[in-house]
Amino acid sequence: MPRLDHYLLALLMSAVLAIPALAQNTRSPIGEKAMLDPQTLADRYVAVWNEADEKRRRDATSALWVPNGQHFVEGRQARGYEELEKRIQGSHEKNVRDNGNRFRAAPGARRLHDVVTFHWEMLPANGDTVLARGLEFLIIDDDGRILIDYQFFPA
Repeated sequence: MPRLDHYLLALLMSAVLAIPALAQNTRSPIGEKAMLDPQTLADRYVAVWNEADEKRRRDATSALWVPNGQHFVEGRQARGYEELEKRIQGSHEKNVRDNGNRFRAAPGARRLHDVVTFHWEMLPANGDTVLARGLEFLIIDDDGRILIDYQFFPA
């Protein structure tokens, strides 16, 4: 009968040898996509709020959110594509088109299971002075699309 330490060593070696196979799997055991980069999602998110073309903005919105996606900020909420598009358009018109600003995702977006958090900044179109800062708390599905978007402003 093998000694317990040999058994544990064999079990550990089996686990170590399985790691390369697990790394090739695009889904983790809990169903999240292993390849979703939170900073890329953050950059795509702020790009929607900067987008001047209505059709591209609408297409980007539907690519980022699920059809019944939700967005909450202060006392306002938006549910579904129509309300999300109206919310984003209103912010774009006020902050980007009329006031000449732009949004960017600050470095350091993070992901933990189905949650992505990041800070965004509003700056003049041709400057680097941060005029406003917010925090996004996104709950995403297995495909990396936004289910619920909590926006904290100011952050």
